[in-house]
Amino acid sequence: MTSKRSYACKNYPGMEACPGHFVAETEDEIWKLMELHASVAHGEDPGKWSNEDRQYLKTLIKSE
Repeated sequence: MTSKRSYACKNYPGMEACPGHFVAETEDEIWKLMELHASVAHGEDPGKWSNEDRQYLKTLIKSE
């Protein structure tokens, strides 16, 4: 059985009110969903995320 990955935007500091929650088969897929969500819902440019931001976000990706 393959473990799915999930990310809940509300777990990121300052985003507690955000309902964005994603589940995907791979971590790669989750990153694409996270980047799209950040861009569309929060007006962020994921291309400007620092390595530190990405490392922290990676800790918020959970196995299900």
